[in-house]
Amino acid sequence: MQALLPILTSLAWPFAIAVAWIAGEFGQRWTGLPRISFYGLVGFALAGPQLGILPSADGGAVPMLADVAFGLILFELGYRINLRWLRTNPWIGISGLVESLATFLAVYLVATAFGTPQLTALMLASLSMATSPATVVRVINEQRSSGQVTERVLHLTAQNCVLAVFAFNVVVGFWIFRTFDNLGDAIWNSLVVLAVSLLSGAVFGLAVPALLRAIGNPRQDATVAFALAVILLVAISYAGGLSPVVATLAFGLVARHRRVAFSQAQRGFGALGELLTVLLFVFAASTLDWQKVAAGGLLAVVIVLVRLLTKTAGVMAFAHLSGITWRKGALAGVALAPLSVFVILLLEHARMAGVHVVEQLRSVAAVTMLLEVFGPIILQRALVRAREVTRPAPEVKHAA
Repeated sequence: MQALLPILTSLAWPFAIAVAWIAGEFGQRWTGLPRISFYGLVGFALAGPQLGILPSADGGAVPMLADVAFGLILFELGYRINLRWLRTNPWIGISGLVESLATFLAVYLVATAFGTPQLTALMLASLSMATSPATVVRVINEQRSSGQVTERVLHLTAQNCVLAVFAFNVVVGFWIFRTFDNLGDAIWNSLVVLAVSLLSGAVFGLAVPALLRAIGNPRQDATVAFALAVILLVAISYAGGLSPVVATLAFGLVARHRRVAFSQAQRGFGALGELLTVLLFVFAASTLDWQKVAAGGLLAVVIVLVRLLTKTAGVMAFAHLSGITWRKGALAGVALAPLSVFVILLLEHARMAGVHVVEQLRSVAAVTMLLEVFGPIILQRALVRAREVTRPAPEVKHAA
């Protein structure tokens, strides 16, 4: 039996990914709910603190693969952002800024009202500004959604991520120095990290399309080239202490405007993207401990409700100015509910950098677990209510 333990341990992650994929396929078929909600449930159930099947992923290949999966999704998100649309309709960007700041302030006040220490409350507030691009892109692709609400959700998600990374880095700076005397240094360091991350992504966004043009067949070779470039960019970001979130977003954004387009078959990076997405959501949920989820449950429910309210109100307030109805503005705000994967990976990066904050953010575990399961469902329902979900064509059965 002792000799079998290493073998069983090495099989745990492949087994979990296979079980999650099967659960996602059957769960989606039976309930109509997004597959990623089932991926998260499987990852949480099989994690060490729960059933104990999955070993700790610290220092192994799984966290790196999860980051590559997240990088591919962020690249695709950046690739779908249209800067010309934001310049033509600046109220979209303004609504994103307002709802993010309102969320930060509201969550900070709620956290302090529950007796949370100041720095912990600031970190919780900065994380709550974000919307998970992994969930948003995955559900939109799965539902084949398109329209005004869908496009606003994609653009606001990208903006929320950049603002959350900036705020999070500033708060981490406070955490490291343990004093507000270094406010200027923390803000400056965060701005430098963002700027260099943006520059790195922009360089890749210029270089890869140029390489594809030199090859002479960009549409055929784009998927592999972009996937390899994302892997390299994520590795460089870690080595240089940069933000892989901002770098891969910038890469996709600049690559889009260099006129190298994906074909339909290449969206989501095909089977590779599908497999890595399952791993990403299983890994994210496997980092959660049911005891921490239970301990932060009440505060988590309040934060989820407050966050949903501020984001909905912030987008809805500028709905008419940005050219949509109040109803579509409200649905776009509700669709910004997903959070989980972004928060978990950001906290994992902070922990690997030596900032041990996870233990002090028990409510984050509860928030992420709630939104790991319900975030995709809320997003899906908002897109359905907006009538932007494309129904798959019924299969035609031919007589034998």
